[in-house]
Amino acid sequence: MARRGKKKGRPVSGWVVLDKPVGMGSTEAVSKIKWLFQAEKAGHAGTLDPLASGMLPIALGEATKTVPYVQDGAKVYRFTVAWGEERSTDDLEGPVTNSSDRRPAEAELRALLPKYTGIIMQTPPQFSAIKIAGERAYDLARDGETVEIPAREIEIGRLDIIEHSADKTAFEVECGKGTYVRSLARDMGRDLGCFGHIAELRRVEVEPFTPDDFVTVAELEAARFGGKGEAVPDEAEVPVDFSAIDALLVETAAALDCLPQVAVSDDAATKIRLGNPVIIRGRDAPVEAEEACATARGRLVAIGAIEQGMFKPKRVFAG
Repeated sequence: MARRGKKKGRPVSGWVVLDKPVGMGSTEAVSKIKWLFQAEKAGHAGTLDPLASGMLPIALGEATKTVPYVQDGAKVYRFTVAWGEERSTDDLEGPVTNSSDRRPAEAELRALLPKYTGIIMQTPPQFSAIKIAGERAYDLARDGETVEIPAREIEIGRLDIIEHSADKTAFEVECGKGTYVRSLARDMGRDLGCFGHIAELRRVEVEPFTPDDFVTVAELEAARFGGKGEAVPDEAEVPVDFSAIDALLVETAAALDCLPQVAVSDDAATKIRLGNPVIIRGRDAPVEAEEACATARGRLVAIGAIEQGMFKPKRVFAG
């Protein structure tokens, strides 16, 4: 029987709510954070384009089990649409495909906003990660193919104008999973007859995280290696002390604020981690719940269902 290889890295768990800079890809960001923490495992909760900045929640270790709950959370973006040009990528990266001398008045924009709020149908950009016949749309687009991407249902909670000038308009949008802000710019430009594309895009919130949770790459490097603004030294010369950088992590359980919380005893936590159901005690404990999370001494134990007063674990977390 072949031996399993020893896991590389530390069994560190928690969330890094990264303020991703423009020019860094999401995969690159995950690799950077995993290296800084020397973590065994890492993953992100929702891709952010290289030309976009802002909130990229990155899960380490046991927190990767909670990624779907963050992916499903509401998101807030601030973005600027440049009017007069439509581009192949719907942002600054691609060549111009349509242009117009017309510019929208603010009153026209405000009259259009109700069409883009609530539950609407949206067609993703040609340059997107949507799969068409097993291939990514952006791979087909890079090969010069124009593909039919079906529209899909998305939800826009609100869409506000922040600032308006002749050539550009700044917006803030709160939206659900699967929304493409680049498509909003494209579609509004077409409806107004002036065309448009994203000139700036920043994600400021991903539920349940807020801007107060933000941490930058520079702050993480300073915590890991010491001394802000200094060049990162050779790793071999750095003492192995992760206490400062670990202090910047957000607890794994923060991703599950959307679920009912059930406090259990240490004995019950041990049983749950072995996959066994336990009776939920306490006057305010829920009797039924499709999903809930159990905690012991404030630490996450498991995600599971509550049926007839019994907590039944589905996904357990290391103690």
